[in-house]
Amino acid sequence: MADMPEIESPDTGRKERVPPGQRAGSRFPVLHYGRTPLISTSEWKFRMSGLVEQERTLDYQEFSSLPMIRVHADIHCVTSWSKLDTHWEGVSTGALKELVAIRPEAGFVMVHAEPNFTTNLPLEDFFAEDALFALKYEGEPITAEHGFPVRLIVPRLYFWKSAKWVNGVEFMASDRPGFWESGGYHMHGDPWTEERYR
Repeated sequence: MADMPEIESPDTGRKERVPPGQRAGSRFPVLHYGRTPLISTSEWKFRMSGLVEQERTLDYQEFSSLPMIRVHADIHCVTSWSKLDTHWEGVSTGALKELVAIRPEAGFVMVHAEPNFTTNLPLEDFFAEDALFALKYEGEPITAEHGFPVRLIVPRLYFWKSAKWVNGVEFMASDRPGFWESGGYHMHGDPWTEERYR
């Protein structure tokens, strides 16, 4: 799609692009808890719930038919590796504002993913211009190990916030910990201030 909007993540314009305590390299390690789920797009559903006027669920065809964006971003894992100049294609998180009426008291989201994984984000980070639900990485469909069929990408935060195998978002009035946050990871996760653990 030639008219697909191209978004430059703000961090790609920094003079120093590698946050404190990180090492940039060419590898893209596969790190997650448990086994890799094998998800069929024919069975996948995306649910928008919580503080919305009316909950809504999309199937994969409906979701993948939403307007797409391309994002050029650097990514930073809490385990200290960084990968610069990555390219993603998918649905802007901002597209959800056109699908459900979010109630004004909502300030956070809990992202839900397989298998029973969750991670929490402030709306400001979730709806950042360069945040998206990625379907492709470097022009190819995301592999199962990296989150097929849909992976959240939030470049401004440590990569555990970019949940794999996403299947829904829950809008919340107050923050609460997700999977890794319940185990001691930071509630926010800014790599530039090393918000790794609590």
